[in-house]
Amino acid sequence: MSNGEGHGHSVLSNVVVTHRLRRQAFLLEYITVAWNIFEGVAAILVGLAAGSVALVGFGLDSSVEVVASLVVVWDLQGVERRRERRALRVIGTAYLVVAAYILFEALRSLIAADRPSGSPLGVALTSMTVAAMLALFAGKQWVGSRLGSQTVLADARFSLVDGLLAASVMAGLVLNLVAGWWWADPTFALVLSAAAGREGIESLRADGAKG
Repeated sequence: MSNGEGHGHSVLSNVVVTHRLRRQAFLLEYITVAWNIFEGVAAILVGLAAGSVALVGFGLDSSVEVVASLVVVWDLQGVERRRERRALRVIGTAYLVVAAYILFEALRSLIAADRPSGSPLGVALTSMTVAAMLALFAGKQWVGSRLGSQTVLADARFSLVDGLLAASVMAGLVLNLVAGWWWADPTFALVLSAAAGREGIESLRADGAKG
């Protein structure tokens, strides 16, 4: 095989690998969208029924994850690097909006001493979310690093944060359910708000770094 033929084969092989990775990225994002639609609606409904600020906030956070995943799909379909900057900006802004809302509701709940009821359904939902989000994080991290896509990697961090926040919310729900510590729910909601705010700032910084 000549050098030219070898180079051509290498280029073709790289194109095939990139195409396969992009298909995997799309699949992971579609799975994320489907799961988070279910998770978000369920968390908000269960949270409202139990009076849980943390669960309602977690459901809203899931809605941002849906937006983020759709933005990543949009970005993967584009060829302009400017699309990646706009994608990171949308993700970061959505994070900050949710963080502000959760902060307000958590502080209001603590000041008013609102006592949420125990929620076994909430515990079950958040435990399933922990497993799902950690699996999605691993997949997106692997694909994003090989594609060199900062947007996919940013969304991978979003999935990791979602999983860790689910564990945090679950801890608050368990403490309230088992020990009657009503303040654990809004307290862990504050943790959720801080984490969402941090991720929003990181996404906006990543956007600025590309400018």
